[in-house]
Amino acid sequence: MLPLVQIKNLQVSFKQENNTVQAVKNISFDILKGKITALIGESGSGKSVTALSFMQLLPKQATIQGQMLFCQNENTAINLNTISEKEMRQLRGNKIAMIFQEPMTSLNPVHTCGAQVMESLMLHKNITKKQALQETIALFTKVELPVPTQMVKRYPHQISGGQKQRVMIALAMCCSPALLIADEPTTALDVSVQKNILQLLQKLQAENNMAILFITHDLTLVANIANDIVVMYKGEIVEKGNAKKVLQQPQHSYTKALLACMPTTNSKGKKLAVVNDFMNPPQNTIIDYEKISTKVSNNEVVLKVEKLKVFFSSKKNIFGKITENYKAVNDVSFEVKKGETLGLVGESGCGKTTLGRAILGLIKPTEGNILFDKKNIATCTKNELRIMRKELQIVFQDPYGSLNPRLSIGNAIEEPMFVHNIENNKNNRKAKAIHLLEQVNMPADSFSRYPHQFSGGQRQRICIARALALNPSFLIFDESVSALDVSVQAQVLNLINDLKNEYNFTSIFISHNLSVIHYISDNIMVMHKGKIIESGTANEIMFSAKEKYTQTLLEAVPKSIWN
Repeated sequence: MLPLVQIKNLQVSFKQENNTVQAVKNISFDILKGKITALIGESGSGKSVTALSFMQLLPKQATIQGQMLFCQNENTAINLNTISEKEMRQLRGNKIAMIFQEPMTSLNPVHTCGAQVMESLMLHKNITKKQALQETIALFTKVELPVPTQMVKRYPHQISGGQKQRVMIALAMCCSPALLIADEPTTALDVSVQKNILQLLQKLQAENNMAILFITHDLTLVANIANDIVVMYKGEIVEKGNAKKVLQQPQHSYTKALLACMPTTNSKGKKLAVVNDFMNPPQNTIIDYEKISTKVSNNEVVLKVEKLKVFFSSKKNIFGKITENYKAVNDVSFEVKKGETLGLVGESGCGKTTLGRAILGLIKPTEGNILFDKKNIATCTKNELRIMRKELQIVFQDPYGSLNPRLSIGNAIEEPMFVHNIENNKNNRKAKAIHLLEQVNMPADSFSRYPHQFSGGQRQRICIARALALNPSFLIFDESVSALDVSVQAQVLNLINDLKNEYNFTSIFISHNLSVIHYISDNIMVMHKGKIIESGTANEIMFSAKEKYTQTLLEAVPKSIWN
């Protein structure tokens, strides 16, 4: 019996103006029916290009060589690289389906969620609109969406990230495909939502006996769901085989590096390993994971939040009067000491980001006080806030969205210095910008380049450099590493620790990743439905959580690879 998929000597290259870039270099592997095969590696390793070439979704500049054999029955296979677009359309979304990394950009914003699934059903199954609606409601029930009869009428912007991903799964599963390609389907999701999505995929896979190609950079996920594993590095396969064997006894340096980069309960207080430690180690030396010193003052409070409330109107009557409020932040009080890193953890929608933005004065509180250096941010005028923002800076989750694509990196870093009159002339500002870039391990020639010319991890380093341009005393990191590869994440976390010791800034680190929060924070607050339900030291929350909700979050974290 043939494997469901046989990829033989696949090569993918892209033509550019002056050269050709080879993204995938002569790779071969099989995907077995009824099995989950994990394709892992960093951004740029060729994972998604491999999947998109299989779906024939690459741009025209791409050149594909080799064989991609898809087994339609027990004895015959077709080469997807040689079939026509018409033949591919019969397979795509029918026998071969794909769940993309970002459901918001994958779903059409002008059509309801139900209409998008119905379209695929009517196209491939040749059924009526009424039958398609009934099947869509049944699918939404199967993927455990709340109130499926109402969900079919909603648009993508009206539902949460986890719900959008469930709609994508329903869309992918509607024609019972033989192969499901899941490209980073849980990267930016909370641990509890991530756990639910993975359980759902496993359940549907078992029911339909389908094969799944699961693309990810998160090895803890792989350890819990995959049968086989394929590790890619710079367009090549460096290791493959049984998932458990590869993860417990890795042979290639790159696989060992990916495993070592992840924060664990034993990582706290030490520098994280990075890929270069394994791929280009100094000769005759042992990698030393040095301890990190901390400078937390036990006395001086720099931020004090008192009974803070941030409400948004959710319903109005015909006269425009607010009849119902959404309580994003509801009676929150806490203190942050000088030099401390306070971790703020919770699911999406719990109020983490709203709290962070209220502290910065980007959202006006409904009630309460935010005392920063004994000044109340909640009652400051616009001019007072503008002066105060020199001391308060934020690093956002999406580094590309927070950089102006029309401004060079140098101008982006110089701009806040110019606004706040830091450095007395252009030459001094340029010198400081280059110095900041070098501090975040970016080359000096980055100064004249633009955001699109950098990777996600490099852009996040640039955003950190920009945040430091004003020598702030307080920084908020809002999900700043959630979408980064584990290796890039380790580099950014090490960088934050280094800069914290150099600049001695105080910070709030917002995340839904409990391993990262435990590693980077001195103290942790757990937020749920707008309230702080538990707080304590990082070790107390991680190992001795008292609240049921915190315990549920910890239970949702994928089990260790070495279990």
